Amino acid sequence: MPNLHYYVTGNTADGLVNFLDSNLNGIDQVIKLRHPSASLKTKVIQNLLEHYQNNTIEVLHSPLGSRYLDGIIIRERSLAFLDEAIVTGESTAINLEETVPTKDYPDLTDFNVLTQSAYDSFAKGLSIHDELEEVYISQMDFNRADQFTAEFISRLLTGVSKKDRTAHTFHRLFGTNTVDGVVNVVPHLNENIENVFFIKGRAGTGKSTFMKKISKACVEHGFDVEMYHCSFDSNSIDMVLVRDLDVCIFDSTDPHEFFPERDGEEIVDLYEELVTPGTDERYEAEINELNNNYKSYMKQGILYLQLAGIKFDKNEQGFSNTDVQKAVVYTLNSV
Repeated sequence: MPNLHYYVTGNTADGLVNFLDSNLNGIDQVIKLRHPSASLKTKVIQNLLEHYQNNTIEVLHSPLGSRYLDGIIIRERSLAFLDEAIVTGESTAINLEETVPTKDYPDLTDFNVLTQSAYDSFAKGLSIHDELEEVYISQMDFNRADQFTAEFISRLLTGVSKKDRTAHTFHRLFGTNTVDGVVNVVPHLNENIENVFFIKGRAGTGKSTFMKKISKACVEHGFDVEMYHCSFDSNSIDMVLVRDLDVCIFDSTDPHEFFPERDGEEIVDLYEELVTPGTDERYEAEINELNNNYKSYMKQGILYLQLAGIKFDKNEQGFSNTDVQKAVVYTLNSV
């Protein structure tokens, strides 16, 4: 199985969210790398990725941008190497300063202020997005929504044997807001899944609720579920992936809009199924205004993250390849 890429931390309207713990289920050895430099820890993690290349590795991307990593999980070895910044639970620390010492500790004051400004912008955008949802909620057929969801769950699970086990839910993100813009790894997650459902709809048309109910049904059937949260509103769900069923269901709307390209992929349009026909046209002016307003705050938030990223990178020190290799050897000898 190829390596699996996803996020466990993200920049959202709720601030920085962290879903790491659910992904450490069954991992006996959790190693956190300690050093003031995020770039050094990333380079060590990249080297560890190469060292364990014969294993299937879960690569945790970073909301700091494409130049950084949060860590790796090697599930078949029950082993994880993580940047200390994301670790909240029990772990073993490896202090890389023992082998790569530094006297220059980063001043993250400006970075933190700018990042908080980004979160504030996202929060304002979310409040406007909530108003947009109300337009569509007022036109929803909730009885039909319940019926349609039940029919879809039946389609997935009828004739499938129930597993006599306690299933686990892995909480993740498939992308987030970063210095590189709004990024995602949706094509990577979908590429080897046989049945992929592209959920179309509008704000407030029940996409997240639909997926939460599907997830609950699959867990009750004994199947582990990967639940990918929205990087705008982390209480919402953007994807449910059930590997035992070879099924992925995801919110395929802006800013992660895709369309079927192969057999086994299909669109499920909740707007067409559940919303009063003509709603888009009837409320066009209001919808356009709310859409433009909330997106302007999202763009503003991304700009703050980009400015924060510049400050963060200026604080980062340069380390030689010799320093990196010393840190890698020290890490491996400590495991």
